Amino acid sequence: MTQLLWSDDFSVGVASIDYEHKELVTLINEICQALETNPGESKHELLGELFAKISAHFALEEKIMRDHRYDRYKQHKADHEKLLDDLRDIMDSHEDSGRTSAEKLVKALGDWFGVHFKTEDARLHRHLG
Repeated sequence: MTQLLWSDDFSVGVASIDYEHKELVTLINEICQALETNPGESKHELLGELFAKISAHFALEEKIMRDHRYDRYKQHKADHEKLLDDLRDIMDSHEDSGRTSAEKLVKALGDWFGVHFKTEDARLHRHLG
């Protein structure tokens, strides 16, 4: 089964953010399992739920950044917007074809999380600490 594995490298040291990161990884894995179990069945609702949860998580991070007058707020927010655009593309592709590859989803999100958590989120943590 295709999975995104949680890594301590993803931890940024802010309990509320780390908790949500872990929840997102769990949800991504549930969606991937559903995609692999019934590949022909529409998963638009699941992808919509993922999009909503990621959007809500980004809103929390962005509020924290604004509250602390974070100097890289615009860059960090732009990185969030890039992932949301990529997710919209995946959702549009799924709606058009009725199929989404679990491997494609894990690759896109895993690559993004791996870089974003280690760079932008880690820098944010250092700023907050």
